Formats: sequence, C-alpha cells, structure tokens
Amino acid sequence: MANKKKVIVTGFEPFGEYTVNSSWVAVQELQRLGLGEAVDLYVCEVPVEYQAVQSLLPSLWEQHQPQLVVHVGVSGLATTVTLEQCGHNKGYKRLDNHGFCPASQCCTESGPDRINSVLDMDTVCKKVNDSDLGVAVSVSKDAGRYLCDYSYYYSLYLGQRRAAFVHVPPLGKPYSSQDLGRALQAIVWEMLKLLEVKNTEEEEDTHNEHCNHKHQ
Repeated sequence: MANKKKVIVTGFEPFGEYTVNSSWVAVQELQRLGLGEAVDLYVCEVPVEYQAVQSLLPSLWEQHQPQLVVHVGVSGLATTVTLEQCGHNKGYKRLDNHGFCPASQCCTESGPDRINSVLDMDTVCKKVNDSDLGVAVSVSKDAGRYLCDYSYYYSLYLGQRRAAFVHVPPLGKPYSSQDLGRALQAIVWEMLKLLEVKNTEEEEDTHNEHCNHKHQ
C-alpha cells in the first residue's frame, strides 16, 4: 500500500523504582496487536536521559517522516490512562538516569513556554471512553517536568505539534499489559481519525483561499 500512514510510538526504559517500565511493556503489546493494514507502526524504547532524547527525537522525525508520534510514559500517580494535552519547555531540575539535568533547565532555548498538541485530547478521550474498552481514559495538562514532559515538548516542537503523550499507570494498578496495549491501540486509532479530519479541513481551507485569490 503506497500511502500507508507512518506512526511512531515510544516507551521508556526502567528508572528509579520502576524496574519494569509499564510504558514500554504497553508499547510492545501495541506492537503485537498492530494498528491494521493501513498503518506502518514503528516502536522504540527511549532512554531516561535528556541528552539521549535530544539526539534520538530529531533522527526519528527526519528518518521516518511520521504522520504522528505518540510517546508513552509511566506515572505512579495515574490510575487511568492519561492523555497529555501539552508539553512544557522549562522546569527540568530532576536528574535523569545518568545523574544529569540541563543547565538551563529548559528543553529548547528558542521555544515557547508551552506547546499544545494539534490533537484535541478531550475529543480522543470521549471517543475511547464511549467505546466500552474497559479501560478508563482521562486528560491532563501537566506531564510532570521530567523526561516524559521533556520528550513530549521536543516532539511537539520538531513535528509541528503532530505529537501526543500518554501516561499509563504501573502494571497491575489496575491494568494488565494487555489492557494497556488495547487502550493504546484504541487511542492511536482515534488520534489518526482526528488528524484525517484536520488534514481534510486544511486542504479545503487552502483550496478556498486559492479560489478566493482567483476571484479577486
């Protein structure tokens, strides 16, 4: 299929108390399930290191030219699967797996304080919750100022906001890896549908502008 959609989904390696990181387990489960024939899914495990993120993300965006990048991370506070609406540029004081944090405590010197995803997470959340998946989904506007938030902001910055972030609870609190994999599958499908609508609207706007110029 020539016009397959390319989607990248990442999880994180273990860190701190998380000797098994449920985000990467969930992403591997999603890889097993797949996203259907029309979607080319690429998954990767991201180190919990600021400098590794700074070198890895630009290469993912450039090499794969994805329609969408979805980062997945674990949150000990989460009891639902949580969709993050925005990423933040500043406030990175917490040390990574190498005992490092950015001297500037920010992600990109020239970037705005906050970047919103092009996707409306409330819409995605409602669609998934209405689908009787058996996994509760909620929305947040604070991804936590650690590697999760940092990666999300950087992807939003690199990819013209065509990125998303999903926080998952630790395994068994309350969901199994299979539950989390199914939830990710449903979430990414809804995100792709929304993007499709957005792309159609943008094409129509461009077409209308073009027509208007002709008539002036």
